[in-house]
Order: sequence, then structure tokens, then C-alpha cells
Amino acid sequence: MATNNTITFYDLQLASGCTISPFVWATKYAVKHKGFELDVVDGGFTGIMERTGGKTERLPAIVDDGEWVLDSWGIVEYLDRKYPDRPLLIPHESIAALTRALDAWFWGAATGPWMRCFCADYRDLSLPQDQEYVTTSREVMLGKKLEEMQQGRENRLPAISASLEPLRLALREHEWLGGSEPNYADYRILGSILWLASVARTPPLSPEDPLRDWIERCRDLFGGLGRHPGLQELYGLEQREGDPDLFMKPQAAGGGIFKRNTGPASTQAETQKITKKA
Repeated sequence: MATNNTITFYDLQLASGCTISPFVWATKYAVKHKGFELDVVDGGFTGIMERTGGKTERLPAIVDDGEWVLDSWGIVEYLDRKYPDRPLLIPHESIAALTRALDAWFWGAATGPWMRCFCADYRDLSLPQDQEYVTTSREVMLGKKLEEMQQGRENRLPAISASLEPLRLALREHEWLGGSEPNYADYRILGSILWLASVARTPPLSPEDPLRDWIERCRDLFGGLGRHPGLQELYGLEQREGDPDLFMKPQAAGGGIFKRNTGPASTQAETQKITKKA
């Protein structure tokens, strides 16, 4: 059992002190979901091996009463296995499968594209001793100078916002991705959004985005865990002429699983529209 109900948590931070990694953000929420307090070990990319006594060169990492646990998914599995009497992060095997699928989609649709939009800001906001590492590693990962990759982001951000419609659809009729209460699916996606908030010097989302309600409720969880003063403003993206719609209005959404056929009266208008001769 965690001593004094506290787990040691190795953070990965920017110069502002806010968490930088999507994986570390998700893990921070996971530990709090299980009802533990965090004993945070501060630091950035430089010196992880030294801070952890050679246990790992990557974060997140936790120490629970002397036991080291590594990797964001490994930590979730460990917490649910060791503390099954506390609120489960993955309450059913199906949630694990769906969370993996959701995470893979979101990484391709949003996290990766956002990284390319804010990679130079990521470097500039890092701790001074981390900036050389961030520059070198991210330029290898992205295959281009950070300033070149980030250039023109104002033309890419609207399409990224538009691509988030499946997430909006899921949250249209459910309070959380976990249904009536949050679980690790919420925290996994939120981790990328809070990472975005840590580096996005240009707002990436519309002030009217339907996701805003869910994001802000997530940020309020666990005493405002997602409200670090070093985070940037997420909302302020404006649709320009020629941009795709930043999000779909509910009445315009097509497809998805929702009840729309309650009898002929509910489908008649659509039937007339699609069968109307030109």
C-alpha cells in the first residue's frame, strides 16, 4: 500500500513548470483517479537517468512504496491490478481495446499534426538545458527544421479542428468517454489536449467548439489538476474564408450511432431530399 496514500511521480516539465508530455499528463490523472496524492519530482528532459537513479531514461515513472513502475500503459495496468478496490481506470477489457483504438486515431488525426504546428514553440518553451535535445530529437522525428515545419500552421489548424468530429460525436450524448463517469479513455485523450495547451502559442480551437465543455470539466477534476498557470489559451481559432468548418453543427452531422428513426415522420424530410429529382 502506498505510504501515506502518496505515490512518487516523476514529472516532465517545461520552463513554466507545467507538464509537457501527453503520456505524463494522462498518468498524472490516472494516479489521482485511484485516489492517491502525488509527490512530484520536478524536472525536464535533461537528467532523467540521474533523477531516477538509472531506472529509466523515459517518463512517466512512479514509485509506489519502493516499487518502480514505468510506462503510461504499464502504470495503468499496475494501479488497477494492485488496487482493484479503488475506482478502476479500465473497468472492462473492452475499454482497453477501445481506448487503444481511440488513442491511435487521435494521435494520427490531432496529436501528430498539432506537434508539427507547434514544434518550435515546444522547443522555445522548454527548459533552457533541454532546448538542444528537443531541437535535435524533434528534427529527427519530423524530418525537417522546426521553424520550417511549424511555418504555415494557420493554414493547417482549421483542418485539424474539423477532423475531431468523431470525438465530438462521442461526447454529444455522453458526459464522459467513460459514460457516466470518467475513466482512462478520457485521461488518455485529455493528455494530448493538455500537452497542446502547454505549447500552443496560437489558439488551436474555436471558442464555440462543442469539445470545450468536456475539456473544461476534465481540467477541473481532482482540484483543478489541469489548470496549471503555465498553460496557454486553447480557444480563439477563427474560421477564415475558404477554411473547412471548424466543427459541425449537431443538426448537420451525418453518420454515427444515434437514434434518428422513430417512424416515418422522423425520416420523411431526408427521404424527400435524397429522392428528389434534379
